[in-house]
Amino acid sequence: MIDSGCAGLSARPSAVPAEHVGRDHVFRTPTIDDARAVSALIAASPPLDANSLYCTLLQCTHFAGTCVVAEKDGALEGWISGYRPPDQPETMFVWQVAVREGARGSGLGVAMLEALLSRQDPSAPAWVKTTVTPSNEASRRMFARFAKRRQAQVFEIAWFDQGQHFGGQHESEKLIAIGPL
Repeated sequence: MIDSGCAGLSARPSAVPAEHVGRDHVFRTPTIDDARAVSALIAASPPLDANSLYCTLLQCTHFAGTCVVAEKDGALEGWISGYRPPDQPETMFVWQVAVREGARGSGLGVAMLEALLSRQDPSAPAWVKTTVTPSNEASRRMFARFAKRRQAQVFEIAWFDQGQHFGGQHESEKLIAIGPL
């Protein structure tokens, strides 16, 4: 039996107010109510791997503080999921960046990343790390623009191998580290 009076538990996390307003977008922490729209955006953003809705629900709740959504006129335009690896507290690991097709190439990805990093203070990360497939030119360009804007170095190494780690089912992923910020 579940005790509905347990301290610290609530059926729904409270909504988080808008955190940062850009030129055309509002950047904010995701909520549980964003998960379905985020999942649909990821599904419409190849070559991103589609996660289960349950995974996205966890990202929008347990990891909401290290994720960001971008809205324009109340519609979801972008998403970044990330986390701070427990053994690398100086790092923000960016898991996925998704931008609605009509907004791609507009700089929205970099703006979301800047909004996300701006709310990590006072323990702002010194590094941004991510993995990107060699063929994902859009992500590579976005992270290069971010690094240039931050005047940071970019390091790239082989990370997850197509054969060894993905059993031939997924293109290899390179680890990209940007910093120090």
